[in-house]
Parts: sequence; C-alpha cells; structure tokens
Amino acid sequence: MNETMTIAENPSIAKRGTVRLTTAQALVRYLSGLRTRVEGPGGDEVVPLFGGVFAIFGHGNVAGLGEALYQYRDKLPTYRAHNEQAMANAAIAYAKAHFRRRMMACSTSIGPGATNLLTSAALAHVNRLPVLFLPGDIFISRDPDPVLQQVESSGDGTISANDCFRPVSRYFDRIVHPSQLLTALPRAVLTLTDPALCGPVTLALPQDVQADAFDYP
Repeated sequence: MNETMTIAENPSIAKRGTVRLTTAQALVRYLSGLRTRVEGPGGDEVVPLFGGVFAIFGHGNVAGLGEALYQYRDKLPTYRAHNEQAMANAAIAYAKAHFRRRMMACSTSIGPGATNLLTSAALAHVNRLPVLFLPGDIFISRDPDPVLQQVESSGDGTISANDCFRPVSRYFDRIVHPSQLLTALPRAVLTLTDPALCGPVTLALPQDVQADAFDYP
C-alpha cells in the first residue's frame, strides 16, 4: 500500500509555532518534505514523493520560485529543460515508470511558456498520470501590467493564459494569497496520489504572490 507523509520539522522551529517564508519557499519546502512508501528490491522503502522539478526559467517564475528551488536544491533537485512540452512529457514518463507512486513537477514562465504544457497536460489527464504544473502567472496587484510575454483576456481581468489548464487538470488553483497554500497543497497532493482519479494538478503562481512572506505553521 502506498503512503504519503511529511518529514518532521526541526524542533527549534516547531517550538515557535510558525516560520516566516515566502509563498515560493513554503511551496518548495512542502514538496521536498513529502515521502512515499514503495516496494523495493529489499522490501518496502521510504523515498521522496517528488523526484525533482523540471524548469525553464523566465518572466513569472525565476525570481520567486527560482530562488526557492535554489535554496532547497539539495532536497528537491531542479533539472533545467529547453522545451516545455518535452519536459512535461518526461515528467509523465517518470510517473508511469514509477507506477504513479512517484512524480515530478514542472515550472514555466508566464504566457507561451505555460501554454506549451497544455498538450502534455491533456495527455496526463486522459491517462490519469500525476504531474504537478507550476506555471508563472500575472501580477495579482497588476502594478506592472502587462509584462513581457503576458497573455490575458482583454475582456476579463481575472483571466490569464493559465486558465487554459482548467479543463485538462484534475485539480486547478490560482494562489492569490500565501495562506491559500495551507489548503491548496493538501488538496493537490490528495489528487496526485489518488489511486483511481489521479492526474495533472496545476497551481498557477502569480509573480508577486510568489515573493510575499507569510507566517506558516
């Protein structure tokens, strides 16, 4: 039977009750702490749930998520890719090779970088293969609007290119405040590890929210 768990926090941190992290740091820290029990040659063994993160950095994911991935690179390795669809297909193959017991995440820049994942997202959705998509998204504050390569609807300010992921994701969420990770991440992992209904999960990450700090439990 597969099980998913998290690594216990450092006691010095747990005593204080909270730790101040950016949204991106909290996300990466959570993913790097997940473990799963799988069958190995010598019996059951506990291994990281995520084998790593495929990433192509650019507008929308380099400053926030990129910094966090670098900080936790020893626990959650980052693999630089050159084509978004190819790295998503590699993530799908990874999940299939591990019989859906382990998986990868994929991070892209805003706009065309994100939409290059859509065909692969549809492939994962149809075949019920788990992969976590982390595309950069528009600024929630809309102070710098638009930004380079941004794709949004001229008739609806709440829509960006990432809304294209809704029909090809088993679970979709746009993180517009750091505290939303507290509910979004458990739901995402529950979907990714569901033995019958698993599939791609998309967490759209607005550029400014990635760098917002919050006191996480």
